[in-house]
Amino acid sequence: MAHEEISREDVLEYHRGERPGKLQIEVTKPLLSQRDLSLAYSPGVGHAVTAVAENPLLAYDLTAKGNLVAVVTNGTAILGLGNLGPVPAKPVMEGKAALFKQLADVDVFDLELDCRSTDELVATIRALAPGFGGINLEDIAAPACFEVESRLRDELAIPVFHDDQHGTAIITGAALVNALELAGKHIAAVKVVVIGAGAAGVACARMYVKLGVRREHITMFDRLGMVYEGRTEEMDPYKGAFARPGPPLSLGEALGGADVLLEVSAANVVTPEMLRGMAPNPILFLLANPDPEIRYELALSARPDAIVATGRSDYPNQVNNVLVFPYLFRGALDVRATAVTAEMEQAAVRALAALAREVVPERVLAAYGLSRLKFGREYIIPKPNDYRALEWVASAVAEAARSAGVARAHIDLDGYRERLRAMQRRGWRVVHAAIEKARHDPRRIVFPEGENPRIIRAARLMEAENVARPVLLGRPAVVAGAIAALGLDYHPSVIDPEESPQLDAYAADIYALCKRKGLTLARAEKLVRQPNVFGLMMVRSGEADGFLSGLTYDYPEVLRPILQLIPLRPGTGTVAGVFIVISGSQVHFIADGLVNIDPGPEELAQIAILVADFVADFDIQPRIALVSFSNFGSVRSLQTEKVRRAVQIVRERRPDLEVDGEMQADTALSPDIVESRYPFSRI
Repeated sequence: MAHEEISREDVLEYHRGERPGKLQIEVTKPLLSQRDLSLAYSPGVGHAVTAVAENPLLAYDLTAKGNLVAVVTNGTAILGLGNLGPVPAKPVMEGKAALFKQLADVDVFDLELDCRSTDELVATIRALAPGFGGINLEDIAAPACFEVESRLRDELAIPVFHDDQHGTAIITGAALVNALELAGKHIAAVKVVVIGAGAAGVACARMYVKLGVRREHITMFDRLGMVYEGRTEEMDPYKGAFARPGPPLSLGEALGGADVLLEVSAANVVTPEMLRGMAPNPILFLLANPDPEIRYELALSARPDAIVATGRSDYPNQVNNVLVFPYLFRGALDVRATAVTAEMEQAAVRALAALAREVVPERVLAAYGLSRLKFGREYIIPKPNDYRALEWVASAVAEAARSAGVARAHIDLDGYRERLRAMQRRGWRVVHAAIEKARHDPRRIVFPEGENPRIIRAARLMEAENVARPVLLGRPAVVAGAIAALGLDYHPSVIDPEESPQLDAYAADIYALCKRKGLTLARAEKLVRQPNVFGLMMVRSGEADGFLSGLTYDYPEVLRPILQLIPLRPGTGTVAGVFIVISGSQVHFIADGLVNIDPGPEELAQIAILVADFVADFDIQPRIALVSFSNFGSVRSLQTEKVRRAVQIVRERRPDLEVDGEMQADTALSPDIVESRYPFSRI
């Protein structure tokens, strides 16, 4: 993928927009009446005040504290731009806040503080902390960042996390675990060179030690050279913890025989000659952005056996803290953690390392224009947009907080994971119901477009998640070639309709069904060779339980054979199509805009009943609105009378269903309209 150049004007226009900035505050409770005002503010709010005064933990139940994080900076180390002060830091902090909200539904106030000294910064954050459930420190220069975080962690009973330190340490820790396995190296034996002794470099070195790297096997460099015992210039106790015995080595000497190179410094400080001296299968984390310490192509040219990660999205293995901080805070907030512990951070490492070994969903691949992605040298950590990280990381962090004794709220982990899935995919209750039912009894599903790579990948995921037993229709050699090109270890059931022994029997069945509709036997023998028709005959004969098509076919090509070949349910004379529309937390089923052109009252009633039963299969209690251009007789016409009659038929046949009409679409979708104008309505 080519690196897209973004101009200054593009960025400024994006931030300018119709509403300046990237954030706004929304009210979550109604404020429409005098009573609402009294509940939200004076005098009623006094009851909430006294309740929290009596039990401060009630603030998590009665206010936004439990889902509110302060992203705090003094602007002394903004990205790679340096010390520009608090106001220029605000676009970055707003961006951080937007990611928190978008990825993990964590609310954020960004706080840009004009604090010069460490004491002033600590005192200010400590004074602001009671209103928040957690503190995310950002873009604070080293070594002050170490002291600020350490002191706040000691003084506050909420999670405090410096993302520049620990976010980088966690994601590179996950990358290290997986890279070492692929390289065939044992973590206790590897030698590590770290270039950059600031917040990220020191925190990563600390994390590697916790994961099993021996401290004496880490050699650290800063802008003055190697960090060694006895050095006095630009030293602090944080980098000093990794001082090696002298005399100091050059970078090239230190890299001789080294297994791992972590670079969190500046562009072009490493040469190909230095890399050539490293041990076989070296692991290179080149994280300076946008220009790494040595260009990706140059590094691989010098060491083709290397496993390489960078901070850029246009190369494999992008190291991005966005896989860490939203989800770590989500887990910590949900158990009302009093701290972020080493156990919680290491749980995040293990979760991300394990996620990289899972089958990658189509949605993740599509975002990067990829056709394949599999655990290996070019995929050692999840992609930054992998929505599954919310469930994996947050649940791992919550469980670790509980084990470490810092969780103040108990959660059922299985139920919590389901709730996280509901956050990562709106309308999860629909998807979850379907998946769980499918897993309970996986059915044989036939895919007529079985040679298509997207279908193959989808079938592979369905089989891996045990939601179906796919059957691909296509030429076996073509399907095998597509699987090889995708890099999948997959051996599906494949049927070539042209070679099937069922062709004659299926053709005879089609002829028997349609011979009085103008179909000849010769035409039936030709039709059955079409994958769509062959797949439907598999369903009709009981060789398959379901049929999924339409990725490359036009809609009528899929629908017509279904109407001709698949019998209706006994007692049913109508076929209906359903759109499932998921908007925010709302799920709507809309029928029928797919099959019936001008249904009468009887057909409308049958459609309503069929769709209600369909909705119930998703464990949702259906509420049915029959829509027209009239609200309960406001306009009288043959069309509205037809809808009113359909409502009567449904009520007569299925008194258990909540159904009403005729009504306009906005009335059907708005409880407020129904309650205020049509309180007699059953829905």
